[in-house]
Amino acid sequence: MHADNWAHKAKLMGYRSRAVFKLEEILSKFKPNKITTILDLGSAPGGWSQFIIKKYPKSQVFAIDTLDMDSIKGIKFFKENIENINDIEDIVKLKGKFDLVISDIAPNLSGIKSVDDENIFELNLMSINIANKYSKDTNAAMIIKTFQNNNLKSLRKHMELLFKIVQTYKPAASKNKSAEIYLYGAR
Repeated sequence: MHADNWAHKAKLMGYRSRAVFKLEEILSKFKPNKITTILDLGSAPGGWSQFIIKKYPKSQVFAIDTLDMDSIKGIKFFKENIENINDIEDIVKLKGKFDLVISDIAPNLSGIKSVDDENIFELNLMSINIANKYSKDTNAAMIIKTFQNNNLKSLRKHMELLFKIVQTYKPAASKNKSAEIYLYGAR
């Protein structure tokens, strides 16, 4: 299916973005354990949150982003920088209790490769560290979008220190030309 077809399919199915098919494929491949409490980092426009609440309707989903996100029934959204996650009482109460942390976060790109790569790396490290602190010690998973660049190996090594299993994955719904890639971590 071509990239345009994924976007068209998402629109027909009422999803906010084509990214839902990436998440769906990753979840189907890795099959994380029972999912009841989910943290969505960099959630706008809300496609991943929307998919998660449909797939796991009895779950609690907490979403955070600096960008606005139209409300989704069943999602608690916080317009905040992930750097300030420790100030969000509803999320802090669940520290160490999340089954799944998902991050489709990406910085605004400057067009300067070295700057963009470093910004992506810093956001990814922050997301992985949040997942480490907020996830359960066992039977928890993380899915994070990153990019194939010089920092990927270091990022993966860092994630391997915090998760028992770390896998790299490129879903079919990712554009062929895109350098985006996903890391899946499980405890």
